[in-house]
Amino acid sequence: MEKTRVVVVDDEALFRELLCRTLSAEPGLEVVGEAEDGETAIRLARQEKPDVVLMDIELPGELDGMEAALQIKKERPQTGIVILSVHRERHYVTSLPLEDIQGWAYLLKQTAPDLATVVRAIEGSKAGMVVLDPAVVAGLRPGQGSAVARLNPRHQEVLELLAQGYSNAAIAEHLKLSRKSVETYINGIYQELHLSHELDIHARVKATLIYLESSKKRQG
Repeated sequence: MEKTRVVVVDDEALFRELLCRTLSAEPGLEVVGEAEDGETAIRLARQEKPDVVLMDIELPGELDGMEAALQIKKERPQTGIVILSVHRERHYVTSLPLEDIQGWAYLLKQTAPDLATVVRAIEGSKAGMVVLDPAVVAGLRPGQGSAVARLNPRHQEVLELLAQGYSNAAIAEHLKLSRKSVETYINGIYQELHLSHELDIHARVKATLIYLESSKKRQG
């Protein structure tokens, strides 16, 4: 099985080194480069053509992490981007390019030791999904009267796991449900949010986007 090629970008040398070492030990991942600033990250992405770039949102130099990530996405749209941030506030999360959010993930740097969550974000962004940090999702509550707020509690619970990049099987395991039950709940969510599920990955992205936008409205 071909490994997922990853570039790590962070100006903190120790954090970057530890993250590279941890990811390199994961059988399905290959770290093909590292950078400490946005300009170097862009050049490295052009050279190595990684599947996913883990990008610190705050970098020294002329380009911050988000600007560098947007440039990488512009040049090679299929590249997954995992934003690394110390900020869990809504306005940071909703600064993601909501109009073209496929293949983006947002993780807190504090989550980095949780390898399973980091790998889920990497693989999810590579697949074109949207993946949010569990702690961020816990703080994103839908605005009153929004479509998400009108979902029943079980549907909201499943949607929160979708937003974290969980597969149907992982949701079933997490909630101790059958896969068939999870599929039924997800189809119910799509129906309530008026989403077609002919292409499940697109529906998942749109459902997460609605979840984000609902929270953004509440913040405003």
